[in-house]
Order: sequence, then C-alpha cells, then structure tokens
Amino acid sequence: MDKFHFPPWVNTFTLMVLGGIAAGGAYAGAVLFYGTMPRVMYTGYQPEQPVPYSHKLHAGELKIDCRYCHTTVDKAGHAAIPATNTCGNCHNATQNPDGTLAKTAIHTTSLKLTKVRESLATDKSIYWEKVHDLADYVYFNHSAHVNKGVGCVECHGRIDKMEVVYQHEPLSMSWCLDCHRNPEPRLRPLDQITNMEWDPEVSGEGSRAEVGAAVADKLGVHPNTNCTTCHR
Repeated sequence: MDKFHFPPWVNTFTLMVLGGIAAGGAYAGAVLFYGTMPRVMYTGYQPEQPVPYSHKLHAGELKIDCRYCHTTVDKAGHAAIPATNTCGNCHNATQNPDGTLAKTAIHTTSLKLTKVRESLATDKSIYWEKVHDLADYVYFNHSAHVNKGVGCVECHGRIDKMEVVYQHEPLSMSWCLDCHRNPEPRLRPLDQITNMEWDPEVSGEGSRAEVGAAVADKLGVHPNTNCTTCHR
C-alpha cells in the first residue's frame, strides 16, 4: 500500500501561515516599541507659549503657590488656566481719578507682557498652548488626586525649576497604573501638596513610604485599577 503524501501546495500554505504569524508578531512588537518612545508619549513636549511666562521665577524664586493661578486644581476635575486678570494683579498699572497709581505694579511696560496688557484692555483671552494633553478617551480628575495627597511634582516634575514648562512624565496607562497599584511612596500631607522641595527624610518625618502609608490610612486612599476608573 502506497504511503500518503500531502500535495505540494500544503508546504506553501504552511510557510504562508508561519510567515504571517512572524510578520504579525514583528508588527505588534514594532507598534509596542514605537508607542512607548518618548517622542510618541510626548515626554519632553515643550510648546512655545504666547507669553514667555517663567514658572522658575514665579513658582521657584517668588514661591507663588500653584493654586494662586490654577484656582480649581483642588476643587474640580481640571486645573484652570488663569484669567488675564490674575496676571494683572501684579502687572497692570491702574490709576486713581487723580492720576496716581491705585496699586503697586511691576514690569508694567515690559515688551514681554504686551499681550497681557492687550488682553486686559480688550477683554480678549490669551490662548495658551496646552502642555499636558491626555487622550480624549481618558478621564482624569485633578481634585481627586490633590485632595488625596498627590503633589503637583508627582505628575508635572519640578515646575519650579522650569523656565518653560515641558511634559516631564509619559502620562501613559502603565505609568498611571504603577501609582494606583503602589501609591504610598507618592503621597504626602495635604499641606505639602504644592511644596516641590518637600523631603520627609530631610525634615525628619520618615521615609516617603512611611509618610505615604500614614497619609493613605488617614485619607482612605484605595486607588481603583478598574478600566472604568479612567475610561468612561
């Protein structure tokens, strides 16, 4: 009895299937590699702003609290972009009826602040470029994090040292999940939320993990890792 032999086309078909699997694996690997590159995740993204505002000067040297400008960061889901009137509190020279200055103002004639003065005069907003721009399918609530002990520096880096703000962290899903799964080392007392120089070991409070564990216990921090937490 003759042995059965597969027809020649079976070899070709098998090679095509194996080749397809290999090509698919290579494609998936390439997508994963490319998708996690810094330039794709926008790490380091630093757009040019309409006004050369220096966080290094205002938040760093002058120690202005983040919430002075971003007034809703601990009250709402978004961190508000300050109205031009906020800038005008320091840089707008208003006058009394007798022509004298109603308040002390600084750099009222600076060319760098021309658009600020124009905005104050015309009541037209300044269009700032968004730096930290999450995908539309991602829900992030600033107040939920700030009021649970997550400091500004954890996501934004040392803003107080940035002349021009840039995206310091990847803001990827895996990066967020790392924190949700182990939040203690990233938590701090609420009175230190905007203090970017805070170091509990230097101040004798203990390690970051120890202090964070106490904060988590006090504030009831139990981060959810369910998909619906961020994708609604």
